[in-house]
Amino acid sequence: MNYAELRKINVNEHIEKKNGLSYLSWAWAVDTLLQNDPAATWYYGQPAQFGESLMVFCTVNAFGKSMTAQLPVMDYRNKAIQNPDAMSVNTAMQRCLAKAIALHGLGLYIYAGEDLPEEDVVKAPTQSITPMAGALDNFSAAEKELIHGIAEEITFFVKNGDIEQAKESAATLDNDTKLAVWSILDSKTRSTLKKG
Repeated sequence: MNYAELRKINVNEHIEKKNGLSYLSWAWAVDTLLQNDPAATWYYGQPAQFGESLMVFCTVNAFGKSMTAQLPVMDYRNKAIQNPDAMSVNTAMQRCLAKAIALHGLGLYIYAGEDLPEEDVVKAPTQSITPMAGALDNFSAAEKELIHGIAEEITFFVKNGDIEQAKESAATLDNDTKLAVWSILDSKTRSTLKKG
């Protein structure tokens, strides 16, 4: 199975709802992943501290490639927790695992705010020339993965109407990284952030 096939799987029966947001069951995601790639593995990176809050990281190696996701340790309102306890960190790690699996295609549509997966494979977007072209050129492959993950997270927050959380996701980044993230965001997301 590949990304194009995984992204078409309807995961709606395995989604957990919380405060209007959708989360893919990590246990079901792991089971489905291992059924489709028994050699799949994952590991958690060292959490990163931002002030009094934490960001967790998970890398899933499957289908011949590695995908890394990050997730803040958040409360029931999806706000970063100050000085999170072990249970909150564990919950964030499991959600981050499901998110990293989604980067391989399984349930990715729920992070885009969609109700159902698309039936046909979406054509790759055309690249437009912008003043930010080349903003990613000086970053390593690992840094590029992290930057793409941050852009995905910001897009997720914007689509769910949480502009403040989207801005907080980029607040601690240096200027070069912010520009790189900005270069990945689509024009609608950038426009929303400018207005917000």
